[in-house]
Amino acid sequence: MKRYKRIYLLLAVLVVACAVTFGVSRYQEHKEQISNSDQVVLEIPTDSVQSLSWEYDGQSLAFHREDGVWVYDEDAAFPVDEDKMSQMLERFASFGVAFIIEEVEDLGQYGLDDPVCTIEITTEEQNYTVQLGDYSTMDSQRYVSIGDGNVYLVQDDPLDDFDAQLSDLIAQDDVPYFEQANQITFSGSENYTITYEEDGADTYRDSDVYFTEVDGDHVPLDTSRVNSYLKNLSYLDLTHYVTYNATEEAIQGCGLDDPELIIQVNYTTEDEEGNESTQDFTLSVSRDPDQLAELAEQSGETDEEEDPESITAYARVGESQILYQITGEEYQQLMAAAYDDLRHPEVVPAETEDISQIDITLEGVAYTITSEGSGEERTYSYQEQELDLTDLESALQALQADRFTDEEPTQKQEISLTLHLDLEGEPTVSIELYRYDGSDCLAVVDGQPVCLVARSSVVELIEAINAIVLN
Repeated sequence: MKRYKRIYLLLAVLVVACAVTFGVSRYQEHKEQISNSDQVVLEIPTDSVQSLSWEYDGQSLAFHREDGVWVYDEDAAFPVDEDKMSQMLERFASFGVAFIIEEVEDLGQYGLDDPVCTIEITTEEQNYTVQLGDYSTMDSQRYVSIGDGNVYLVQDDPLDDFDAQLSDLIAQDDVPYFEQANQITFSGSENYTITYEEDGADTYRDSDVYFTEVDGDHVPLDTSRVNSYLKNLSYLDLTHYVTYNATEEAIQGCGLDDPELIIQVNYTTEDEEGNESTQDFTLSVSRDPDQLAELAEQSGETDEEEDPESITAYARVGESQILYQITGEEYQQLMAAAYDDLRHPEVVPAETEDISQIDITLEGVAYTITSEGSGEERTYSYQEQELDLTDLESALQALQADRFTDEEPTQKQEISLTLHLDLEGEPTVSIELYRYDGSDCLAVVDGQPVCLVARSSVVELIEAINAIVLN
């Protein structure tokens, strides 16, 4: 009896061993169906596609071509980004794979029994279904099915394009990159024009190329400030649209029926052949009408700088049907378009290297600093003693506007300077600095009040001069 039991036991072990061997052999046989590949499994010419739709993350989007233009199935008014659609389809023009898994028995192990994303592509001749399964973190590749019974691993993951919201597919209005502007015109809260003029006559600086008219005078602007303004305009983030089919009601609701500020830029472009042409760009900017009304009621009640995050503002390019919401910071940058925002903050309206002589009146006593030579070879002297003007030049450059003003001086003059410039016509610049309050002095340039400067900067200037004349 024990002998039979032993035989039965051995037979059971043998059956299990055979089953395991068979399973291993089947597993090895299945593994052998996985092979490396550089095969192109789909070739769908982009121009041949008549419709494209996909489902991903609970969202379905569908588009079709109409007269050669892409149209959103649910709203023909939606401005579809043609380049974005072409980009999405381009990967299927020559869809290559890295691995092929043939005779797949269980799509579930690749996440293809419940695909992450299903893409439908239709041409005049054929319909294509592309399903995206799991992402293999080990291979950094996506499992894909195209309905031919195989599973593919692809390095170029289609989900990179199809993980898109409708807002990602809108044909946004383009803001050009302005390296320079031929002309900038502001209307609304500001009303003046800036022109680009090389070698302008009404300046003492070679770097000044932007000019405007103020009270009948042709005056230079700070090139770096104008360029910064243009840069802020160029990098404006027009991605958060309020509506893509602006109605009169929507335009009024954003305050863009009567914008706070309209910015018009005339600029020059160059094509691939080097041919130049001028273009115009217009942007309207406005704050939420309710906020504007509230601000009007609070006018003059506070001087505190407003928190950008509390601002709701909108923008519109030309007569575009798309209205955008912009950030409070962007709004503040665009609204900083006044003459005082873009003019030179320096009190000295010239380069210090061009100063050939300085006449000084300090505490009723007159002093004169002279020079010989020019440019880097220029040397300065006081009473025939050669000087190092490093501290004085730094003090002159540090005279910067804290606030522009046209107030007339009412207090004592601290110091007066007359700068002789080594330029054509040998012009001079008169600078007078008056007491204003405990923290500021009033700067008067060529007889005109200009700005308030930090009293500490004036003190440094006086100390630098005393170090020369009292030495």
